[in-house]
Amino acid sequence: MQNRLYRLGVLASLALLAGCGAANTLGHQILGLNTGGSDTSGAVPSVFGYAVADEPQAALVGRDILNRGGNAVDAAAAEGFAQAVTLPSRGGLGGGGACLIKMPNADGKMQPPVMLEFPAGAPAANEGDRPAAVPLLARGLLAMQARYGQLPQSAVIVPAERLAGGAQISQPLESDLQVVGNALLADPQAAAIFAPGGQMLAEGATFQQPDLATTLENLRANGVSGLYAGTSAAQFAQAADAAGGGLTAQDLLDATPKYGMPETTQQNGYAVASLPAATAGTGEALPASASFMTLDKNGGAVICVTSMNNLFGTGRIAPGTGVLLAASPRTNPTPNLAAAMAYTTGSYAFRAAATGTGQNEADEAARIGLANALTGQNEPVPEPGRANIISCPGNVPGGEASCRASAAPDGNGLAIGGR
Repeated sequence: MQNRLYRLGVLASLALLAGCGAANTLGHQILGLNTGGSDTSGAVPSVFGYAVADEPQAALVGRDILNRGGNAVDAAAAEGFAQAVTLPSRGGLGGGGACLIKMPNADGKMQPPVMLEFPAGAPAANEGDRPAAVPLLARGLLAMQARYGQLPQSAVIVPAERLAGGAQISQPLESDLQVVGNALLADPQAAAIFAPGGQMLAEGATFQQPDLATTLENLRANGVSGLYAGTSAAQFAQAADAAGGGLTAQDLLDATPKYGMPETTQQNGYAVASLPAATAGTGEALPASASFMTLDKNGGAVICVTSMNNLFGTGRIAPGTGVLLAASPRTNPTPNLAAAMAYTTGSYAFRAAATGTGQNEADEAARIGLANALTGQNEPVPEPGRANIISCPGNVPGGEASCRASAAPDGNGLAIGGR
Protein backbone atom coordinates (compact mmCIF):
# COMPACT_ATOMS: atom_id res chain seq x y z
CA MET A 1 0.00 0.00 0.00
CA GLN A 2 1.29 3.43 -0.85
CA ASN A 3 2.01 5.44 2.25
CA ARG A 4 1.39 9.12 2.68
CA LEU A 5 4.88 10.27 1.73
CA TYR A 6 4.97 8.12 -1.38
CA ARG A 7 1.66 9.62 -2.50
CA LEU A 8 3.16 13.06 -1.89
CA GLY A 9 6.10 12.27 -4.15
CA VAL A 10 3.85 11.03 -6.94
CA LEU A 11 1.54 14.04 -6.72
CA ALA A 12 4.46 16.44 -6.70
CA SER A 13 6.12 14.79 -9.68
CA LEU A 14 2.89 14.94 -11.69
CA ALA A 15 2.23 18.50 -10.61
CA LEU A 16 5.63 19.57 -11.91
CA LEU A 17 4.12 19.35 -15.39
CA ALA A 18 0.92 21.17 -14.46
CA GLY A 19 1.87 24.05 -12.18
CA CYS A 20 2.57 22.01 -9.03
CA GLY A 21 -0.68 22.92 -7.32
CA ALA A 22 -1.52 19.62 -5.65
CA ALA A 23 2.02 19.11 -4.46
CA ASN A 24 2.27 22.53 -2.87
CA THR A 25 -1.08 22.26 -1.11
CA LEU A 26 -0.41 18.81 0.30
CA GLY A 27 3.18 19.69 1.10
CA HIS A 28 2.17 22.66 3.20
CA GLN A 29 -0.40 20.54 5.04
CA ILE A 30 2.21 17.94 5.92
CA LEU A 31 4.98 20.35 6.90
CA GLY A 32 2.73 22.83 8.68
CA LEU A 33 4.44 25.73 6.97
CA ASN A 34 1.41 28.03 6.96
CA THR A 35 1.87 30.01 10.12
CA GLY A 36 -0.88 32.56 10.14
CA GLY A 37 -1.57 35.68 8.14
CA SER A 38 -2.75 35.31 4.56
CA ASP A 39 -3.29 31.87 3.08
CA THR A 40 -0.09 30.87 1.25
CA SER A 41 -0.89 27.21 0.77
CA GLY A 42 -0.14 27.78 -2.89
CA ALA A 43 -2.57 26.01 -5.22
CA VAL A 44 -0.11 27.27 -7.81
CA PRO A 45 3.43 28.55 -7.17
CA SER A 46 3.18 32.23 -6.32
CA VAL A 47 6.52 32.94 -8.02
CA PHE A 48 8.68 31.27 -10.63
CA GLY A 49 11.34 28.98 -9.23
CA TYR A 50 12.48 25.40 -8.68
CA ALA A 51 13.64 23.37 -5.71
CA VAL A 52 15.18 19.91 -5.99
CA ALA A 53 16.47 17.68 -3.19
CA ASP A 54 17.36 14.06 -2.56
CA GLU A 55 14.79 14.04 0.26
CA PRO A 56 11.24 15.18 -0.65
CA GLN A 57 10.40 17.12 2.52
CA ALA A 58 13.51 19.26 2.03
CA ALA A 59 12.49 20.12 -1.54
CA LEU A 60 9.06 21.22 -0.32
CA VAL A 61 10.72 23.53 2.20
CA GLY A 62 12.85 25.09 -0.55
CA ARG A 63 9.81 25.67 -2.77
CA ASP A 64 7.94 27.28 0.13
CA ILE A 65 10.80 29.69 0.79
CA LEU A 66 10.72 30.80 -2.86
CA ASN A 67 6.96 31.34 -2.61
CA ARG A 68 7.52 33.48 0.48
CA GLY A 69 9.86 35.87 -1.28
CA GLY A 70 13.18 34.21 -0.65
CA ASN A 71 15.84 34.02 -3.35
CA ALA A 72 17.75 30.92 -4.46
CA VAL A 73 20.21 31.20 -1.57
CA ASP A 74 17.46 31.51 1.04
CA ALA A 75 15.73 28.47 -0.45
CA ALA A 76 18.93 26.42 -0.67
CA ALA A 77 19.93 27.22 2.91
CA ALA A 78 16.46 26.20 4.10
CA GLU A 79 16.69 22.99 2.05
CA GLY A 80 20.08 22.22 3.56
CA PHE A 81 18.89 22.67 7.13
CA ALA A 82 15.73 20.67 6.40
CA GLN A 83 17.66 17.82 4.79
CA ALA A 84 19.97 17.77 7.81
CA VAL A 85 16.86 16.76 9.77
CA THR A 86 15.22 14.43 7.26
CA LEU A 87 18.31 12.75 5.74
CA PRO A 88 20.97 12.86 8.49
CA SER A 89 22.61 9.77 7.01
CA ARG A 90 24.13 11.89 4.23
CA GLY A 91 23.70 15.53 5.18
CA GLY A 92 23.33 15.99 8.93
CA LEU A 93 24.46 19.00 10.95
CA GLY A 94 27.52 16.98 11.95
CA GLY A 95 28.72 16.86 8.34
CA GLY A 96 29.71 19.33 5.66
CA GLY A 97 29.68 19.97 1.94
CA ALA A 98 30.19 22.44 -0.88
CA CYS A 99 28.03 24.69 -3.08
CA LEU A 100 28.15 26.51 -6.40
CA ILE A 101 26.41 29.89 -6.07
CA LYS A 102 25.44 32.17 -8.95
CA MET A 103 23.61 35.29 -7.84
CA PRO A 104 23.17 38.88 -9.04
CA ASN A 105 25.09 41.70 -7.40
CA ALA A 106 23.51 44.60 -5.52
CA ASP A 107 22.65 46.30 -8.83
CA GLY A 108 20.85 43.21 -10.11
CA LYS A 109 23.57 42.31 -12.61
CA MET A 110 24.15 38.57 -12.80
CA GLN A 111 27.59 37.36 -11.74
CA PRO A 112 29.60 34.21 -12.57
CA PRO A 113 29.40 31.33 -10.06
CA VAL A 114 31.51 31.16 -6.94
CA MET A 115 32.32 28.09 -4.90
CA LEU A 116 31.77 27.76 -1.16
CA GLU A 117 33.49 24.83 0.56
CA PHE A 118 32.55 23.74 4.08
CA PRO A 119 33.72 20.13 4.35
CA ALA A 120 33.38 18.04 7.50
CA GLY A 121 36.98 18.63 8.49
CA ALA A 122 39.71 17.06 10.57
CA PRO A 123 40.07 18.15 14.21
CA ALA A 124 43.43 19.31 15.52
CA ALA A 125 44.04 15.98 17.28
CA ASN A 126 43.01 12.45 16.36
CA GLU A 127 41.38 11.41 19.61
CA GLY A 128 38.37 9.44 20.78
CA ASP A 129 37.39 5.83 20.17
CA ARG A 130 35.18 6.90 17.22
CA PRO A 131 36.93 10.02 15.81
CA ALA A 132 34.49 12.60 14.47
CA ALA A 133 34.81 15.34 11.88
CA VAL A 134 34.41 19.00 12.75
CA PRO A 135 30.80 19.85 11.77
CA LEU A 136 30.63 22.62 9.18
CA LEU A 137 27.23 22.25 7.52
CA ALA A 138 25.44 24.88 9.60
CA ARG A 139 28.34 27.30 9.40
CA GLY A 140 28.49 26.96 5.62
CA LEU A 141 24.75 27.45 5.12
CA LEU A 142 24.69 30.45 7.46
CA ALA A 143 27.70 32.03 5.73
CA MET A 144 26.04 31.64 2.33
CA GLN A 145 22.73 33.04 3.52
CA ALA A 146 24.37 35.96 5.31
CA ARG A 147 26.18 37.04 2.15
CA TYR A 148 23.52 36.45 -0.49
CA GLY A 149 20.15 35.86 1.18
CA GLN A 150 17.36 38.40 1.50
CA LEU A 151 15.15 36.87 4.20
CA PRO A 152 15.87 37.02 7.93
CA GLN A 153 18.25 34.27 8.99
CA SER A 154 15.60 32.71 11.19
CA ALA A 155 13.36 32.08 8.16
CA VAL A 156 15.73 29.47 6.73
CA ILE A 157 16.06 27.57 10.03
CA VAL A 158 12.47 27.54 11.29
CA PRO A 159 11.24 24.87 8.81
CA ALA A 160 14.02 22.49 9.87
CA GLU A 161 13.31 23.20 13.52
CA ARG A 162 9.68 22.21 12.96
CA LEU A 163 10.65 19.08 11.06
CA ALA A 164 12.86 18.07 13.98
CA GLY A 165 9.71 18.13 16.07
CA GLY A 166 8.18 15.53 13.76
CA ALA A 167 9.07 14.43 10.22
CA GLN A 168 8.35 11.38 8.12
CA ILE A 169 10.79 8.60 7.36
CA SER A 170 11.18 8.96 3.60
CA GLN A 171 12.18 6.22 1.22
CA PRO A 172 15.77 7.58 0.93
CA LEU A 173 16.21 7.55 4.71
CA GLU A 174 14.60 4.13 5.08
CA SER A 175 16.99 2.74 2.44
CA ASP A 176 19.98 4.10 4.36
CA LEU A 177 18.65 2.70 7.64
CA GLN A 178 18.36 -0.72 6.02
CA VAL A 179 22.00 -0.55 4.90
CA VAL A 180 23.41 0.14 8.36
CA GLY A 181 20.97 -2.17 10.13
CA ASN A 182 21.46 -2.78 13.81
CA ALA A 183 24.96 -1.26 13.82
CA LEU A 184 23.45 2.23 14.09
CA LEU A 185 21.14 1.14 16.88
CA ALA A 186 24.11 0.19 19.05
CA ASP A 187 24.17 3.88 19.96
CA PRO A 188 21.39 4.52 22.53
CA GLN A 189 20.86 8.07 21.23
CA ALA A 190 20.34 6.86 17.66
CA ALA A 191 18.16 3.96 18.78
CA ALA A 192 15.84 6.36 20.62
CA ILE A 193 15.24 8.25 17.37
CA PHE A 194 15.18 5.57 14.70
CA ALA A 195 13.86 2.61 16.73
CA PRO A 196 11.96 4.11 19.68
CA GLY A 197 9.98 0.89 20.24
CA GLY A 198 12.94 -1.39 19.66
CA GLN A 199 12.17 -1.85 15.95
CA MET A 200 13.60 0.26 13.13
CA LEU A 201 11.06 2.78 11.86
CA ALA A 202 9.78 2.21 8.31
CA GLU A 203 8.94 4.58 5.48
CA GLY A 204 6.02 6.82 6.34
CA ALA A 205 6.52 6.62 10.10
CA THR A 206 6.97 9.82 12.08
CA PHE A 207 10.27 10.32 13.88
CA GLN A 208 11.08 13.07 16.37
CA GLN A 209 14.41 14.69 17.24
CA PRO A 210 13.74 17.06 20.17
CA ASP A 211 17.43 17.58 21.01
CA LEU A 212 18.16 18.50 17.40
CA ALA A 213 15.24 20.93 17.49
CA THR A 214 16.89 22.62 20.47
CA THR A 215 20.23 22.83 18.64
CA LEU A 216 18.49 24.41 15.65
CA GLU A 217 16.65 26.80 17.95
CA ASN A 218 20.00 27.90 19.37
CA LEU A 219 21.34 28.50 15.86
CA ARG A 220 18.20 30.42 14.95
CA ALA A 221 18.46 32.63 18.01
CA ASN A 222 22.23 33.13 18.12
CA GLY A 223 23.52 32.50 14.63
CA VAL A 224 26.96 30.93 14.26
CA SER A 225 27.65 31.48 17.97
CA GLY A 226 24.82 29.06 18.72
CA LEU A 227 27.14 26.17 17.91
CA TYR A 228 30.63 27.37 17.07
CA ALA A 229 31.67 29.74 19.86
CA GLY A 230 31.56 30.30 23.60
CA THR A 231 29.47 28.14 25.89
CA SER A 232 27.63 26.50 23.00
CA ALA A 233 30.87 25.27 21.42
CA ALA A 234 32.17 24.01 24.76
CA GLN A 235 28.95 22.11 25.45
CA PHE A 236 28.87 20.58 21.99
CA ALA A 237 32.53 19.51 22.21
CA GLN A 238 31.83 17.88 25.57
CA ALA A 239 28.86 16.02 24.11
CA ALA A 240 30.89 14.92 21.08
CA ASP A 241 33.64 13.69 23.38
CA ALA A 242 31.09 11.65 25.32
CA ALA A 243 30.21 9.96 21.99
CA GLY A 244 33.88 9.19 21.33
CA GLY A 245 34.29 12.00 18.81
CA GLY A 246 37.33 13.71 20.31
CA LEU A 247 36.39 17.27 19.31
CA THR A 248 37.31 20.47 21.14
CA ALA A 249 35.71 23.90 21.34
CA GLN A 250 38.78 25.26 19.54
CA ASP A 251 38.14 22.88 16.65
CA LEU A 252 34.68 24.39 16.27
CA LEU A 253 35.95 27.96 16.50
CA ASP A 254 38.76 27.42 13.97
CA ALA A 255 36.75 25.63 11.28
CA THR A 256 35.40 28.14 8.76
CA PRO A 257 33.86 27.94 5.27
CA LYS A 258 35.99 29.16 2.37
CA TYR A 259 34.92 30.92 -0.82
CA GLY A 260 36.85 30.26 -3.99
CA MET A 261 36.61 29.93 -7.74
CA PRO A 262 35.20 26.72 -9.22
CA GLU A 263 36.79 24.80 -12.05
CA THR A 264 35.58 26.31 -15.35
CA THR A 265 35.33 24.72 -18.81
CA GLN A 266 33.32 25.22 -22.02
CA GLN A 267 30.60 22.85 -23.20
CA ASN A 268 28.06 23.18 -26.02
CA GLY A 269 28.67 26.91 -26.24
CA TYR A 270 28.22 27.54 -22.51
CA ALA A 271 30.62 28.15 -19.65
CA VAL A 272 30.48 25.34 -17.09
CA ALA A 273 31.50 25.73 -13.45
CA SER A 274 32.17 22.56 -11.45
CA LEU A 275 33.16 21.49 -7.98
CA PRO A 276 36.57 19.78 -7.97
CA ALA A 277 36.31 15.99 -8.11
CA ALA A 278 37.73 13.73 -5.40
CA THR A 279 40.11 10.99 -6.49
CA ALA A 280 39.56 7.48 -5.17
CA GLY A 281 42.43 5.15 -4.40
CA THR A 282 42.55 1.74 -6.03
CA GLY A 283 39.58 -0.27 -4.83
CA GLU A 284 38.57 2.52 -2.43
CA ALA A 285 34.86 3.21 -1.97
CA LEU A 286 34.11 6.91 -1.53
CA PRO A 287 31.56 8.06 1.08
CA ALA A 288 27.86 8.56 0.34
CA SER A 289 26.57 12.06 -0.38
CA ALA A 290 23.31 13.98 -0.86
CA SER A 291 22.35 17.02 -2.90
CA PHE A 292 19.90 19.91 -3.19
CA MET A 293 19.49 22.84 -5.60
CA THR A 294 17.38 25.91 -6.30
CA LEU A 295 16.64 28.39 -9.08
CA ASP A 296 14.85 31.69 -8.54
CA LYS A 297 12.94 34.16 -10.72
CA ASN A 298 16.02 36.33 -11.30
CA GLY A 299 18.19 33.47 -12.52
CA GLY A 300 19.92 33.08 -9.18
CA ALA A 301 20.93 29.45 -8.73
CA VAL A 302 22.51 27.35 -5.98
CA ILE A 303 23.59 23.71 -6.15
CA CYS A 304 25.01 21.95 -3.10
CA VAL A 305 26.31 18.50 -2.17
CA THR A 306 26.82 17.26 1.39
CA SER A 307 28.37 14.24 3.10
CA MET A 308 28.94 12.69 6.51
CA ASN A 309 32.24 11.11 5.30
CA ASN A 310 30.53 7.75 5.82
CA LEU A 311 26.90 6.64 5.75
CA PHE A 312 25.53 7.94 9.10
CA GLY A 313 29.04 9.22 9.91
CA THR A 314 30.40 7.69 13.10
CA GLY A 315 26.99 6.17 13.85
CA ARG A 316 26.84 8.10 17.12
CA ILE A 317 24.85 11.14 18.20
CA ALA A 318 26.40 13.71 20.53
CA PRO A 319 24.18 13.34 23.63
CA GLY A 320 21.81 16.22 24.29
CA THR A 321 22.42 17.84 20.88
CA GLY A 322 20.65 15.50 18.45
CA VAL A 323 23.62 15.90 16.08
CA LEU A 324 24.85 12.77 14.35
CA LEU A 325 28.63 13.05 14.16
CA ALA A 326 30.36 12.75 10.79
CA ALA A 327 33.41 10.52 10.50
CA SER A 328 36.83 12.14 10.68
CA PRO A 329 38.55 12.58 7.31
CA ARG A 330 41.65 11.14 8.96
CA THR A 331 39.95 7.75 9.09
CA ASN A 332 37.74 7.95 5.97
CA PRO A 333 38.34 8.92 2.32
CA THR A 334 37.29 12.30 0.94
CA PRO A 335 33.74 12.26 -0.48
CA ASN A 336 33.08 13.15 -4.10
CA LEU A 337 30.99 16.33 -3.90
CA ALA A 338 29.91 16.54 -7.52
CA ALA A 339 28.00 19.45 -9.06
CA ALA A 340 28.16 21.47 -12.27
CA MET A 341 26.37 24.57 -13.59
CA ALA A 342 26.16 25.91 -17.17
CA TYR A 343 25.63 29.60 -17.95
CA THR A 344 26.10 32.09 -20.78
CA THR A 345 29.53 33.66 -21.05
CA GLY A 346 28.25 37.17 -21.74
CA SER A 347 25.22 37.79 -19.54
CA TYR A 348 25.87 34.96 -17.07
CA ALA A 349 22.27 33.83 -17.54
CA PHE A 350 21.45 30.42 -16.07
CA ARG A 351 21.21 27.50 -18.51
CA ALA A 352 21.37 24.26 -16.50
CA ALA A 353 22.63 22.62 -13.32
CA ALA A 354 23.25 19.04 -12.25
CA THR A 355 24.32 17.38 -9.04
CA GLY A 356 25.80 13.91 -8.86
CA THR A 357 25.69 11.39 -6.03
CA GLY A 358 26.49 7.70 -5.87
CA GLN A 359 29.93 7.46 -4.26
CA ASN A 360 32.58 6.74 -6.92
CA GLU A 361 30.13 7.43 -9.77
CA ALA A 362 29.03 10.84 -8.43
CA ASP A 363 31.26 12.93 -10.69
CA GLU A 364 30.27 10.93 -13.78
CA ALA A 365 26.60 11.29 -12.81
CA ALA A 366 26.90 15.09 -12.66
CA ARG A 367 28.78 15.18 -15.96
CA ILE A 368 26.22 13.06 -17.79
CA GLY A 369 23.30 14.86 -16.15
CA LEU A 370 24.54 18.25 -17.31
CA ALA A 371 25.36 16.93 -20.80
CA ASN A 372 21.84 15.52 -21.11
CA ALA A 373 20.39 18.89 -20.07
CA LEU A 374 22.46 20.75 -22.66
CA THR A 375 21.95 18.36 -25.58
CA GLY A 376 18.47 16.97 -24.95
CA GLN A 377 19.86 13.45 -24.99
CA ASN A 378 19.14 10.79 -22.38
CA GLU A 379 22.44 9.03 -21.80
CA PRO A 380 22.06 6.66 -18.84
CA VAL A 381 23.94 7.35 -15.62
CA PRO A 382 26.04 4.39 -14.46
CA GLU A 383 24.97 2.73 -11.21
CA PRO A 384 25.04 3.66 -8.40
CA GLY A 385 25.22 7.20 -9.74
CA ARG A 386 22.24 9.57 -9.47
CA ALA A 387 21.80 12.95 -11.18
CA ASN A 388 19.35 15.71 -10.26
CA ILE A 389 18.83 18.38 -12.93
CA ILE A 390 17.37 21.82 -13.58
CA SER A 391 17.39 22.73 -17.27
CA CYS A 392 16.30 25.99 -18.97
CA PRO A 393 17.00 25.85 -22.74
CA GLY A 394 15.78 29.44 -23.08
CA ASN A 395 18.08 30.64 -20.28
CA VAL A 396 16.98 32.54 -17.16
CA PRO A 397 16.26 35.42 -16.89
CA GLY A 398 14.10 35.47 -20.00
CA GLY A 399 13.34 31.86 -20.79
CA GLU A 400 11.49 30.80 -17.68
CA ALA A 401 8.81 28.95 -19.67
CA SER A 402 11.46 26.59 -21.05
CA CYS A 403 12.55 25.30 -17.65
CA ARG A 404 12.14 21.78 -16.33
CA ALA A 405 13.57 20.00 -13.30
CA SER A 406 13.96 16.35 -12.46
CA ALA A 407 15.12 14.23 -9.56
CA ALA A 408 17.01 11.02 -10.33
CA PRO A 409 14.42 8.37 -11.28
CA ASP A 410 15.73 5.78 -8.82
CA GLY A 411 16.75 8.22 -6.10
CA ASN A 412 13.27 8.95 -4.66
CA GLY A 413 14.02 12.64 -4.25
CA LEU A 414 11.76 15.45 -5.44
CA ALA A 415 11.88 18.20 -8.07
CA ILE A 416 9.18 20.82 -7.68
CA GLY A 417 8.50 24.24 -9.16
CA GLY A 418 7.34 26.03 -12.27
CA ARG A 419 4.94 28.84 -13.10
